[in-house]
Amino acid sequence: MQQAVINLSFRQYIDDNSEGAFAQSVLYASYNEFLLKSQAYNPGMRCATFSEMVNNDIRANSLHYKCGFPVSEYIDALKNRIPVLSDNGGNPIKFINRQFHIVESDITDISKHRVAITYMTDIMTLVDNIGEYLVLAYGNKSESILNWQTELLDTFLLKVVPGLSVCNYSPVTMLLQKCN
Repeated sequence: MQQAVINLSFRQYIDDNSEGAFAQSVLYASYNEFLLKSQAYNPGMRCATFSEMVNNDIRANSLHYKCGFPVSEYIDALKNRIPVLSDNGGNPIKFINRQFHIVESDITDISKHRVAITYMTDIMTLVDNIGEYLVLAYGNKSESILNWQTELLDTFLLKVVPGLSVCNYSPVTMLLQKCN
């Protein structure tokens, strides 16, 4: 595998079947906000679902943003740790940014409310892969990779799981060519 500097993203889906205090808090806070804010895009309550509202009034897409406000306090309480993604040592993976998204909802049934939070990491160095695991280091360690015979890297293993994506990728060789 070619070494690279990357950013990862991880998408966590939350619905009525999700367990844990964090997921339940996000579910109820976002659903209550959806019920309140969706009224502006649903005069006469003609639409039951989020997708129907968007089809009737494209401005209903702003509900992604608006329903994310009450969820922010719960995400901030995570202290930049992705709640359902850990390295092989059990340490949570850190994120620097997140995005809230309504997958679908229904004003008549909370069990149809499904949201997603996409967490984005800071720069990491992809050192190698071992089967379904990525060998990673926090930060840009491209210079250290060149000096690997004399310098040890502080690395960790991360299993590739559903929802995990490499969202930015730059091979170390390209980075070093830009510097020279």
